[in-house]
Amino acid sequence: MNTTRPTVLVAMFAVALGNLLVVPSAACADAGRGPARHFDLVNATLDSVIALAIAPADRDAFQDIDLGQPLQGGLSSMTFDVPAGGCLRDLRVTFHGERTQLFPHIDVCRSSGLRLTLHGGKPKHSGA
Repeated sequence: MNTTRPTVLVAMFAVALGNLLVVPSAACADAGRGPARHFDLVNATLDSVIALAIAPADRDAFQDIDLGQPLQGGLSSMTFDVPAGGCLRDLRVTFHGERTQLFPHIDVCRSSGLRLTLHGGKPKHSGA
C-alpha cells in the first residue's frame, strides 16, 4: 500500500484551504475602507491657489493635497481624493502671496466640493 499519495493530497488540500482563508480576509480589509471620496475645489477668486491641505475638523493634523500646479484664479477647478476618515474636515487654502484661509467644519459626506469666491467659500452640496 502506498502511503505517499494520501500525504500529498492532504498537503495540497491544506494549501488550498489556506489560500481560501487568506483571500477573504484581504477583501474584507479593503471593503472596510470604502471607495475614495472625491471633492471638487473651484477657484472663482482673482488669486491662484498655490497650496491645499485637509485635516479632521478642529485638529492640526493637516495633510497636503498635491495640486500639481497652482490652481489659477478666475474660474478653474480640480478634484482630489479626501483621505480616509470622518465627514467633518477643515480645509486650508493658501493663495499666491502666502495668504492663507481656513474653511472649518466642511462636511465632505454631504458636500461634493467648495467654491472659493471673493467673499469666502461656499460648499457645494452633493447632488447639486
